Order: sequence, then structure tokens, then C-alpha cells
Amino acid sequence: MHGDGIPFGYGFWSLVAVNAALFIFFVLSFLTPVRRREWRSFGVFSAFVIALFTEMYGFPLTIYLLTAVLGSRYPALNPFSHASGHLWITFLGGGAWMSVVIHLVSNTLMLGGLLLMAAGWRRIHRGQGELVTDGVYGWVRHPQYAGLFLITVGMLIQWPTIITVLTWPILMVVYYRLARREEREVEARFGEAYVEYRARVPMFVPRPGAAREPRWTER
Repeated sequence: MHGDGIPFGYGFWSLVAVNAALFIFFVLSFLTPVRRREWRSFGVFSAFVIALFTEMYGFPLTIYLLTAVLGSRYPALNPFSHASGHLWITFLGGGAWMSVVIHLVSNTLMLGGLLLMAAGWRRIHRGQGELVTDGVYGWVRHPQYAGLFLITVGMLIQWPTIITVLTWPILMVVYYRLARREEREVEARFGEAYVEYRARVPMFVPRPGAAREPRWTER
């Protein structure tokens, strides 16, 4: 129970730890940071995930702040029930059907992101250090980072919070800069083959018809 007698649907720190650990483990398995800058970028993602599940199951900071600002105008009678943590439903209405839609869309994005990361990981390991331009790499140059972005977008749709909304652009910039730096290193290694591949294949968002164009084979 909350201090004023309202049921309090949070404080489940074991769920925070388990869910954050699972997402961090799966993403870590596919990204496998090695250098310091890769670990720094992965640290930002880990902070994003921990902040998300902390507010989902542990302490609803966003709800506290919103109720403090809006007071009696806050649309939920019991803002500290777990169901009221779904801010899309709280502010837009829709009830159970909207909850189903939100979970369907968000879970699809997160699953798609994990599958995309796994597909990129497999191609890289099969390439054994050679330039890989087929499979998912025929659609985007950084499928593993694109998969990471899908996961985080899915998380934002499912459970938006003030901290994660503010952190997400930082996460995007960090991985964009990391991708650019990696591209300079790959270009230095593979030369013109990578320059032409980069000119043809988008960075993160697939372009219709990109994978059907002639592509360089692995060197």
C-alpha cells in the first residue's frame, strides 16, 4: 500500500534486476564490445535499459513528477497502480484494446531488433574478417546497431518515461558516432570496395531495392 492508502504497484526490484539483466545479456551476446569506446556506448544502452525497468517495476519517478505538476488533473484515479504506468493508455484512453496494440507493436519491434542483431552477428562471424555485403548487410551497413535502435524504440512505445525519452537521443548519437568511426577503419582496410558499398547501402534504414542491386562479393 502507498502511504495515503492507495495500492502501490511498484517496488519489485527482483523484476528490475532480472529483466534488465536479460536484455543486457542478449544484446551483449550480439554486440560483443571489445574496445573502450564500444564499452562506453554499451554502457549508455545499459543505463537506458536499467532506467526503463526501474520505472516499470521499481520506482515510478515519471509518475511522481507528472502528478506533482498536474495534481488533480492527472487522468488516473490511482496513478501508482502498475496499470497506470502505461502512459499512452493513461493520457489517451483506449483501455484493454490499446494495451494489446501497444504490447503487440512494441514486442514485435523488440523481437525484430534481436533477430536483426543475430542475423548481422552470424554474417560477420561467417565472413571471418572479410568484407561482408550480403544478407542483412545488403540492406543496411550496420544491422546490429539498427537492431539495437528497434529494441529501444519498442521499449519507448511500451513504457515511456522521462529519463528514457531524454536518454534515447544520446544513445542514438553515441552509436551513430561509433558507426562512423568503424566505417573509417573499414574503409582504410578494404579501400574502394567499401567506398562503393557505402555509397549504395544505407546506414541504418533500408532503402527499397537496395538489396537487389549488384553487390560486391566478400574479398
